[in-house]
Order: sequence, then C-alpha cells, then structure tokens
Amino acid sequence: MQNRRKLLLRVIAATVLLGAYPAFVLGYTWSYVARADLPGGRHGPLDAYRHALASAVVAYSVSPHVVEWTSRVMERSGNPANVMDRHNNRIGAAIGSRARSFGEIEPTVHAQVLIGTDNATEPAQITWLSREQWRKGWLW
Repeated sequence: MQNRRKLLLRVIAATVLLGAYPAFVLGYTWSYVARADLPGGRHGPLDAYRHALASAVVAYSVSPHVVEWTSRVMERSGNPANVMDRHNNRIGAAIGSRARSFGEIEPTVHAQVLIGTDNATEPAQITWLSREQWRKGWLW
C-alpha cells in the first residue's frame, strides 16, 4: 500500500510539472499578445508574433528541437496558414536559441515582427498572410 501511494504521488507530481510548463509558456505568450498593438488576430502580424514568441520561449528554456517537433505535430497540413506558422516558429526558435537572457526574447521577437511583411520570401523574415486572409479569432 505504501509503494502504491508513493507511486501515485509521483505520478501526480509529474503530471503537475508537465502541465505547469505549457501553462507558463501560454500564459507568458498571451500576456504579451493581449497587450500588443498589432493587427491581424489570425493569419496576420499578431498571429505571427504569437507563434514566434512562444517558439522563442520554448527554444530558450528547453530546446529548438521541441519547437520543431511541436510544429510538425500541430502544423501538419500544407495550407498557407500552417506554412506561415511553421516559418514563424522556426524564426522564433532561432531567436530563443541565440538569446543571452530570457528578458531579451520578447523585445527581439517584437522587433522582428515590426520588420516582417505579408508573404515574405526571406527565410529569416517574419511573415503573415495577405490582409484579405486575416480572420478574427481567439480573443481578437
């Protein structure tokens, strides 16, 4: 009985810890997204910012490989929005990998979004879909 109780406590602790990290990443990302003065909630600059920021945080705190794996799982289809998301996730992962401190991440991502463009062809430039394709969604 004692061993089962210890095992159960370990499983609960592991579950809490595994749930805490995604909650941290999402909470951090959305706290900045909610305050960002960027248009295009879905498929626009705000969406690009959200993807790049979350990916930068994950790459900095865990590994860019986790960003790559997550992108493969969550952005599987070849539709333009998923292609855009994978592109911005790669850029975010590169930013997170190069960051010297956690505080450097958000300003760097924001600056990259400000010089981004719709349908960018440069591999290192943040991109989003054309304005006609932007959608309201989530909170915007």
